[in-house]
Amino acid sequence: MSEKDVKSNVQQSPDCIYDAKTLGPAKVGLLGLQHMFAMFGATILVPMLTGLDVSVTLLFAGLGTLLFHFLTGRKVPAFLGSSFAFLGGYFAIAPKLEDGSSNIEMIPYACVGVACAGLLYLILSLLIKIFGSEKVMKFFPPIVTGPIIIAIGLILSQSAIDNCATDWLIALVAIMLVVVCNIWGKGMIKIVPIIIGVIGSYLVAVAMNKVDFTRVAEADWFGFPIKFEQTAFSLIGDCDPALLITAIVTIVPIALATMVEHIGDISAISSTVGKNFIKEPGLHKTILGDGLATIMASLFGAPANTTYGENTGVLSLTKVYDPLVIELAAVFAVLFSFSPKFAAIIGCMPTATCGGVSLVLYGMISAVGVRNVVEARVDFTNTRNVLIAALILVLAIGINFSAAGAIAFRVGSMTISLSGLAVGALVGIILNAVLPGKDYVFTEE
Repeated sequence: MSEKDVKSNVQQSPDCIYDAKTLGPAKVGLLGLQHMFAMFGATILVPMLTGLDVSVTLLFAGLGTLLFHFLTGRKVPAFLGSSFAFLGGYFAIAPKLEDGSSNIEMIPYACVGVACAGLLYLILSLLIKIFGSEKVMKFFPPIVTGPIIIAIGLILSQSAIDNCATDWLIALVAIMLVVVCNIWGKGMIKIVPIIIGVIGSYLVAVAMNKVDFTRVAEADWFGFPIKFEQTAFSLIGDCDPALLITAIVTIVPIALATMVEHIGDISAISSTVGKNFIKEPGLHKTILGDGLATIMASLFGAPANTTYGENTGVLSLTKVYDPLVIELAAVFAVLFSFSPKFAAIIGCMPTATCGGVSLVLYGMISAVGVRNVVEARVDFTNTRNVLIAALILVLAIGINFSAAGAIAFRVGSMTISLSGLAVGALVGIILNAVLPGKDYVFTEE
């Protein structure tokens, strides 16, 4: 394949016919709510699993997203929600207590470890700024990023199926509403299938008396979300250096995987929207925004942030790519973080409702990965390309669903675990760098 025939992994397409100006304030606001609902299930799942606070998670998901948009010049329609990649780090440093309550004593140490992991983003951003994205992106061609994106969606699929399995009837209502509205809906109905799926499924569950609103009745209308004892600042003057070092060494390596995920996510958003965000505003700015958002969130007791594939799925479904919609979703998240009653209402949402909607969105993520490979015209008659894609997919998915769920190795007295996605991504990057026969040339054009 000649150099002039080589295509970037991001293909340009005509601008979407929908934007904030043509839709109007009411519809844009509704779209913002839809994006908030799209990220909500996965975002609050991380604090529910780790013992972190749901409200503070919402607060810094919103603030982190707004910071990201500010640093990227309001050009990239990305939402930053809770990262699942760091779950292993939280479980290792601050596992829940036997009664299921939060490990308040150890959570601040885990938060410091995550904040230090965010510093790696800043270092990579600086290297890209100095040497250019071309020198970095040659390690992340479509044959690497495409399978990684596919694997992300497939790995998430298990959680969607598990959630659906709690009540398949409720889940199917959500799925069918999303599908019907997106395929046969007209006007605004076609643009907001996620909200319709969530509300419709939720109401069916209420009608079937499958929702317990006790928590809603007991919750306050207003409350300040940040709890000082769960922030990294609580360690000032009362810190165990050994525990702190252990947390940092255990959690920081996870960033090697999440940075690769970030590049894959930005590639997915670029492919979905039809604009090259790696070129403009630049990969160094998107990584900087993600890193600073993660540092800010973790210092105040929220999970690490990451660009959210769920919202990329919403972009693909609605065809509305205006960053203003995402920014409104972030504002809604911030506002609702101050209302424990709202958090309780969402917390009462049937697990199957989240599962049904997620089933569609996670599938859309993998579909975007497939499109990434197809549009870049990756040559699968080339054996090296087949091997790279095969190993990424098998390692990422196989390790993730293995008994251990990760590959663990010891560093001194500590055990460090790498997720399947981290292993698959690293193997793909290394193989692409060392195997002969490269047929890809990255261009920002």
